[in-house]
Amino acid sequence: MFVEIQHHVQLIIHEVLKLDPEVSFYKHRDASARIACMFLELLDRQFPIDSLEETFSLRTAQDYSARLSVHVNHLNFAVKLITGKTTTEHIAARIFLEAQALLKYTSWTISQIALCLGFEHASNFSSFFRKRSGITPGMFRAAS
Repeated sequence: MFVEIQHHVQLIIHEVLKLDPEVSFYKHRDASARIACMFLELLDRQFPIDSLEETFSLRTAQDYSARLSVHVNHLNFAVKLITGKTTTEHIAARIFLEAQALLKYTSWTISQIALCLGFEHASNFSSFFRKRSGITPGMFRAAS
């Protein structure tokens, strides 16, 4: 019963995080901070993935730079300057978090999860997951 309630609370929190704020009260100190914040917000708004029809479409720094109308080098510089991590590191970390959630809280197959997260083949997803965690997606699911 408690696990079921906890799962519902987590789903509600994910949905609330996807909502657009009416007004941004935070004033950014400079353009780099603003760009980095916009990138991180755009990244977070792609999650959670709620159905098999949804896919993670913005997978590269170029995808985000096009959406934010800035040059990819400028985006990479701003994000690295403000956060200390590259755009690619942020994207991979967020995909990994979502992969863990999908493996833990859904009954979707590993192939279905791979497709939703933008991987063409389940083997690419398994390699990505193993590189970040040290175990395969199947082993992670079994341990959860």
